[in-house]
Amino acid sequence: MNSKLLDILVCPVTKGKLKYDKKNQELISRSARLAYPIIEGKPIMLESEARVLTQDEIDNK
Repeated sequence: MNSKLLDILVCPVTKGKLKYDKKNQELISRSARLAYPIIEGKPIMLESEARVLTQDEIDNK
């Protein structure tokens, strides 16, 4: 994930910062409790495509 891109991308729901999860290829929005997938190097920033985070994932990310 390009660090410059990560600096300008925000969660489309909360407009908050995102954290890159390299292992799962996701962008994490703790404030929205969502994980946006990265497919073939492209972040999919649609709420409908995001995965809801579990409480354990929120506490540990």
